[in-house]
Amino acid sequence: MTVSARSELASPAGASSGDRAYTPRRAARVLLVDAAGRVLLFEGFDPARPGHRYWFTPGGGLDPLESPASGAARELAEETGLRLDPAELGEPVWSDATEFSFDGVWYRQEQDFFLFRVESWRVDTTGFNDVERRSIADHRWWLPDELVASGDRFYPPELPALLTRLGLPTTAGQGEASC
Repeated sequence: MTVSARSELASPAGASSGDRAYTPRRAARVLLVDAAGRVLLFEGFDPARPGHRYWFTPGGGLDPLESPASGAARELAEETGLRLDPAELGEPVWSDATEFSFDGVWYRQEQDFFLFRVESWRVDTTGFNDVERRSIADHRWWLPDELVASGDRFYPPELPALLTRLGLPTTAGQGEASC
């Protein structure tokens, strides 16, 4: 079953099409979870606002006519080096719509999230494109409770609750660390 939600990422509350022009975008994202129950997130920033830092899941915009699973698998390979068949992702576990600004452009993005579990994974970012190289500073594996306690900004804001609903542990020490 897919759960749906709506979040706003760096946009003013109640912004509507009449207030600003949005670029529509479809995206697919992956909740990549290791054996310790941690999710992989990238630390990024908006090139137009370098001080606006946040953590987010692997994934990104879909190519024309690309299915969400195919786009999620492509993005996962580009951003982490993990290559898999789109069918291995199964069905999305969550969907949402969000509005955000990036590099001076406002987007209204509908996105599907897929869950994929690995024993461990050593992230390889050599597949980053130019925009990713300019706007991603780091990556880290997080437990849901760590995200909440960090005080850091992360997207989607519902991520810790979503991870908990999907059965991820909420405290450290649940397994071996992965690289």
